[in-house]
Amino acid sequence: MNYTFKEIPKEYKINEIVSQDTYLINGELIKWNGDRADVFSTISSTKEYKPTFLGTVPNLSKDEALEALNAASNAYARGQGLWPTMKVESRIAAMEKFVEQMKTKRNEVVKLLMWEIGKSLVDSEKEFDRTIEYIYDTIEDYKQMDRDSAKFEKNSGVHAHIRRGPLGVVLCLGPYNYPLNETFALLIPALIMGNTTVFKPAKHGVLLLSPLLEAFQTSFPAGVVNIIYGRGRTLVTPIMKTGLVDVLALIGNSKSANAIQANHPQKNRLRLILGLEAKNPGIVLPEADLDLAINECLVGSTSFNGQRCTALKILYVHEGIVEEFNKRFAERVDALKFGNPWEDGVKLTPLPEPEKPAYIQELIDDAIEKGAKVLNEKGGETSENYIFPAVLYPVSKDSRVFEEEQFGPVIPIVSFKDVQEPIDDMAASNYGQQVSVFGSNAKVLAPLMDTLVNLVCRVNLNSAAQRGPDVYPFTGRKDSAVGTLSVHDALRSFSIRTFVAAKDTDYNNAILKEILDQKKSNFISTDYIL
Repeated sequence: MNYTFKEIPKEYKINEIVSQDTYLINGELIKWNGDRADVFSTISSTKEYKPTFLGTVPNLSKDEALEALNAASNAYARGQGLWPTMKVESRIAAMEKFVEQMKTKRNEVVKLLMWEIGKSLVDSEKEFDRTIEYIYDTIEDYKQMDRDSAKFEKNSGVHAHIRRGPLGVVLCLGPYNYPLNETFALLIPALIMGNTTVFKPAKHGVLLLSPLLEAFQTSFPAGVVNIIYGRGRTLVTPIMKTGLVDVLALIGNSKSANAIQANHPQKNRLRLILGLEAKNPGIVLPEADLDLAINECLVGSTSFNGQRCTALKILYVHEGIVEEFNKRFAERVDALKFGNPWEDGVKLTPLPEPEKPAYIQELIDDAIEKGAKVLNEKGGETSENYIFPAVLYPVSKDSRVFEEEQFGPVIPIVSFKDVQEPIDDMAASNYGQQVSVFGSNAKVLAPLMDTLVNLVCRVNLNSAAQRGPDVYPFTGRKDSAVGTLSVHDALRSFSIRTFVAAKDTDYNNAILKEILDQKKSNFISTDYIL
């Protein structure tokens, strides 16, 4: 079966190689004449399969990494810099200027999202639009935060003017699966709260930032946003060893997070904001609406080929209905359309990591060796850039696919007799992000939810796990997260409560009144932002 090529519509063809030959440090787009890394797409643009060459990015060294860090550190200036001390309205204006420029680059970014990571046209457009919406929502929430803080409180004879202040220098490392949205879910709140940043894009989804570099350069003061390219070990390790990073903001996996923070010489001073791996289960109870459960489990386990931390990565189905569930579910998986991202109705697309099909095959082979069968006819069919989702059952609990976060197209199914079985597995798991529960019996669901909310951070009733809406908390227990990322919570994650206190005396009150009247302070202010 040829999964690799269909005639590419004119509007989606790669007509120009993206030669990203600059990087952003201290407000300057610096020309790079050194070593460069080639960027390929696993999508073929020829009938005989061949990865498509998309462009190049700078392969920077330790020197450029430290230069970027010093720029961010100098811009923060231990809290005395222009950006951290700027009026809230001015930081908002800078962010509004950026997002207006960003909106003009929609077509370029969407096209690169499809080619770089194989995300469908519909989902690529959704990622861009959702990111724009996230930025506007963040601006509005920040305005409300400032309104709520535009006052003095009094307790026990002490006046207090309480606001949230920045934390310092943020090292921002985004993921490849949502290289725009989830990266900006870190970067945008960090910036608007007054922090300065060093940002390194992921290995895949790196070129799509090229159209936005100028917007970053022209919207923010020098040193506030620094964007560098290259290998993580080469750049991140020396940055962390300096001890100048105040916040590590990373969406990736716990192994990487542990290795990176281990390099910091003063870990007690390092704030962590981490979105990490998960093994989100779907639990299908005997009284579940099977049509609904199958639809949601299908979406939850196969959207973007399962390459989402929020994907349903293991399905528990009650033994009384597992046979029917498996039959219908396997048929639905086989009916999913594979194709290039721009094709109508496409649900499965090429995998961005060339080594991923071989890894998924290892999981399938291991599960089969331990008693599982591939239930769907197409399961495991492999081409140069894809492996079709395999529905595996019954999956042994000592198989790799039961333990590992597969982050790709393979769906393990386990049957259970008593719901305590999946609960015990979740309690023993290293992960605790979300769970999806399918059922209708309130007497069963009520105590089950009371338990599940203590094992994960989001319980989805009769629906697939997901991140959105972005106003809701997005976090996890154990190895799945540190900190909370939502529009509201992210602003708090990237800031700290700080305040001015004064005893309620005529002497102090006269001084405070004069400061307010003269409007000389950016912090002590009761001005109200509309």
